Amino acid sequence: MSNLTQSPAWLALAEHYKEVAPLHMRDLFNDDPQRFEKFSLESGGLFFDYSKNRITPKTLELLFDLARQAGVPEKIKSMFAGNKINITENRAVLHVALRNLDSNPILVDGEDVMPKVNAVKEKMFKFSDEIRSGERVGYTGKAFTDIVNIGIGGSDLGPLMVCNALKAYGHERLTMHFVSTVDGEQISSILKRLNPETTLFIVASKTFTTQETITNAHTARKWFLERVGNEAHIARHFVALSTNAKAVAEFGIDVDNMFEFWDWVGGRYSLWSAIGLPIAIYLGKHDYQDLLHGAYTMDEHFKNKPFEQNLPVIMGMLGVWYINFFGTKTHLISPYNQSLARFPAYLQQLDMESNGKSVTLDGSRVDYQTGPVVWGDAGINGQHAYYQMLHQGSQIVPIDFISSIEHPDAPEPHPAILMANVFAQTEAFMRGKNEAEVRAELNKAGITGEAQDKLTPHKIFEGNRPTNTILMQRLTPRRLGALIALYEHKILVQGTVWNINSYDQWGVELGKQLAKAIEADLTTPGLTTSHDSSTNGLVNYYKRNASR
Repeated sequence: MSNLTQSPAWLALAEHYKEVAPLHMRDLFNDDPQRFEKFSLESGGLFFDYSKNRITPKTLELLFDLARQAGVPEKIKSMFAGNKINITENRAVLHVALRNLDSNPILVDGEDVMPKVNAVKEKMFKFSDEIRSGERVGYTGKAFTDIVNIGIGGSDLGPLMVCNALKAYGHERLTMHFVSTVDGEQISSILKRLNPETTLFIVASKTFTTQETITNAHTARKWFLERVGNEAHIARHFVALSTNAKAVAEFGIDVDNMFEFWDWVGGRYSLWSAIGLPIAIYLGKHDYQDLLHGAYTMDEHFKNKPFEQNLPVIMGMLGVWYINFFGTKTHLISPYNQSLARFPAYLQQLDMESNGKSVTLDGSRVDYQTGPVVWGDAGINGQHAYYQMLHQGSQIVPIDFISSIEHPDAPEPHPAILMANVFAQTEAFMRGKNEAEVRAELNKAGITGEAQDKLTPHKIFEGNRPTNTILMQRLTPRRLGALIALYEHKILVQGTVWNINSYDQWGVELGKQLAKAIEADLTTPGLTTSHDSSTNGLVNYYKRNASR
């Protein structure tokens, strides 16, 4: 057994779980009229209600004991100090430096990183201002109308999610496009709609060697040159977010239009870095700074607030409670705001690539569950798809409901209907519907006797399903920044408790390595025999049929 599962705090929680598991939340609310006030708080423009969880005040005390035992306070300080907490890659983890608005020194290997961070930020703002104002133009002197971001993973999901979420703040002349997959249909369908005279391509790859990104970048380059015919114009229509100046220059991009970031910026945490250039162009300096400010506010909250008032710590430890003691496997993100429809996909990478680990920091195999499967979609759509399983299925799935009070562009009565569904769903998941309530409904409907007996079991809702509700006044750049940072820090809390490295991602490498070998097989004549029988069979089936 591991040190964690035999530790005093863990064993205390295991005993406490036996007390809590039989309790029903509707009884907890009946017994304590102040439960909502006790289990809700607000920070960074986010109101967080966690009263509809299977917890008591003692649960929180014990969860905080586990967090302290695991060294969460020390890990928070270590990250903000620039220590190399990513031990497998010997790197600091400093996305917080990218929104460090007070510019207090943050040292990595004895060097203050803030001057470089601020210099890149100012370069981004100058460039974005020139695009937005029309000062920087294409090769025929026309202002840019279309921005195409070519990246993958964090270089795609972050900018895509933010630009979609904050369309209301975007520049009216600019249309944003995002290319990530190596499936050529995606980039082809986008290129068909573009005018090379007014299109700017942003190639986002730290090494400028990422296969998917560079393949798409060369496809865009070929498309551009076929219509323009002059390689000199590439410098005006392509920019790079990278650190490989040599490869960038060989591609034809002016290195003055290369925006740098650093190895202490993890890909899934990189939207705050030069990877956020599409965001800066679309939103402009003021709103992009507001996005950073929201994250900075949550950083300060996370760093300074006691656990009892600390949103990321509470959210993170609630997740530990369900995953490790109730045995939950998944976590649903359910935004009741169409602008946040891409937020669950963004959090999938953020959480699953971070805490999808099965060995501890010292390389030992874990004997407990780590990160959950994160999934979701816009909430109203979910109600008509998978909520049936959530209400009456055999699995418990914790849910985060996210919405804003104001929906400025929504006509009446849409906002009230939307919010009624948010509150109704959280109440339904908590209360459920017992047999007496079902029979009373059926009696009222005139269904009695044997017919009632047969129907009753199908209409019972167990309830007691945990939910968090996150509300904001309005979805703004500042509130979105705080929301993203909240989940970033939740991941640190959970990874620290599980004693895993939340900041490497070796699991994505093996498939990439094998793909290079198989790519060669696909273009080599004759039968492929160097893999297992299934892979050989699939490769050879493809080779036989590809010519069709």
